[in-house]
Amino acid sequence: MTEINNGAPETGQANSADRSGEADADQLLYASILEKGMFLGLGILLITFVLYLTGVMQPGIPIEELPRLWTLSAHEYLETVNNEFLHQPHVVDGWRWVYVLGMGDFVNFIGIAVLSLVTIVCYAGILPSLFRKKDRIYATIAILEIVVLALAAYGIGAGGH
Repeated sequence: MTEINNGAPETGQANSADRSGEADADQLLYASILEKGMFLGLGILLITFVLYLTGVMQPGIPIEELPRLWTLSAHEYLETVNNEFLHQPHVVDGWRWVYVLGMGDFVNFIGIAVLSLVTIVCYAGILPSLFRKKDRIYATIAILEIVVLALAAYGIGAGGH
């Protein structure tokens, strides 16, 4: 059987992996890191939920107060929760949840943060291989992804804060 090239230049191993339908080493590494990070994040979510559900970790906001608080706007909610229950120097928003990790209703943010950061770790994991192969375009894209995601996680570019 003859393959149709449609005039596309032959450019090496990446194209042969694409044509064969098989993933290359970088894709497999990315997927492996993603799988491990996903299971780690989900495991943390499950453990922290059990800690909260069983009462091992007491919530910062009493459950019976939640229906009243849910009727508030986001800004009013944050202000009210801080003034009535958390008593922090600043409203707990953005990354300030790390200051209240001892409370059962905030400890689950650890799992959410892990899941949110997995993509950055995946890109960082394949960077050495991209540099080794002198694949400057994909290395640049990976670096830009890391920078953009890190800035977003830090809250740079977020509107409304």
